[in-house]
Amino acid sequence: MDEMAKDDIDWSGGRTPLYVFHATADAYEIGKRGFMKFFSENALGGKRAFFGLKQMEDELIDFGLSLFNAPEGAGGILSTGGSESIILAVKAARDFARGKHPQDKPHNIVTAYSAHPAFNKAGGLMDIEIRRAKMRPDQRADCAAMEALIDEQTIMLVGSAPCFPHGVVDAIDELSALSMRRDIWLHVDACVGGYIIPFLQAAGRSVPAFDFNHSGVRSISADLHKFGFCPKPVSTLFLRHADDLERVTFKFEDWPNGLFTTATLAGTRSGGAVAGSWAVLNHLGVSGYTAIAKRLGEMTDKYVRGIEAIDGLYMLARPDATIINFGARELDIFSVAEQFSEHGWLPGLTKNPKGMHAMMSMLHKPVREQYLEDLEAAVNQVRGDNKNASELEAVY
Repeated sequence: MDEMAKDDIDWSGGRTPLYVFHATADAYEIGKRGFMKFFSENALGGKRAFFGLKQMEDELIDFGLSLFNAPEGAGGILSTGGSESIILAVKAARDFARGKHPQDKPHNIVTAYSAHPAFNKAGGLMDIEIRRAKMRPDQRADCAAMEALIDEQTIMLVGSAPCFPHGVVDAIDELSALSMRRDIWLHVDACVGGYIIPFLQAAGRSVPAFDFNHSGVRSISADLHKFGFCPKPVSTLFLRHADDLERVTFKFEDWPNGLFTTATLAGTRSGGAVAGSWAVLNHLGVSGYTAIAKRLGEMTDKYVRGIEAIDGLYMLARPDATIINFGARELDIFSVAEQFSEHGWLPGLTKNPKGMHAMMSMLHKPVREQYLEDLEAAVNQVRGDNKNASELEAVY
């Protein structure tokens, strides 16, 4: 296995712009130990066999409900990732729409252009059209443009907190008002920011609110395995109404073994991921997450200042959280990325607008100066070579 992985990007050395999230060495080790302690247990059997896992799962959900200011009667589930959480939210919204009026045309969901592809994955599975609206100049969702795409078959509006490409939080207050005015389900995709934004706010940073305090928000997805710094795979989905939790749940009993029930697409789920997440959350606590958020915010600011100090580079959006996205003037940024990769970095890319992209975690703190030095060298190399556009393509 070591031989097979010998050419991997050095993720532990901060060379990847996504995929891996890190807070502290202690949190990493505690998450690993928690995971391995319940390596064999199956979270599917929590109610009948693994009662400790069920208690951990319930406590993780309670924490999220409190964190996102959920009202009385709200509920939540653990899933295996953000895509599953989003697909489950879409299923609940679809089933709710079916109950309101018979379907005579295909349903649709209205999102911003920047919304995660998981909504299209959900649409493909459930024959739902995804309509993507143009963005505002600040890379946030354009509420008016979204409203123009709504019709009688629209079953969901989507806002991001933040969107993955640009790291900015959509105007959830405006989308909430729109959802209530048009009586349409509003889902907030906080898979990236759900477990960091509240702590950035607690640390004194000005980050737009996105949670259930907005009355129109009906569901929220948030990944523990991103900025909750928990072992993969684990995400959460929260729903304002208990009835919506029932719409997520799959039940079937017309077979020899009787009632089969899951609130997830997956049947078997890793007990290790549940236990590891519980261990990390209880190790860090609110004070630990707030301290990490403060350091992450300060580190991101230093990256932004360093990038802006490089002649020819500029931010495509001002980050609300810990995602940076920057472009180049009079240079092809993909050519810069190509040169940058020659220094051993995996460049993240956005295609519209063309830019470089990274999700900051504490792995990136020790390598900031090297990152900026190699980035400037790549810019100078491209400028000196007067190179034509690169053939690189943006890939998630």
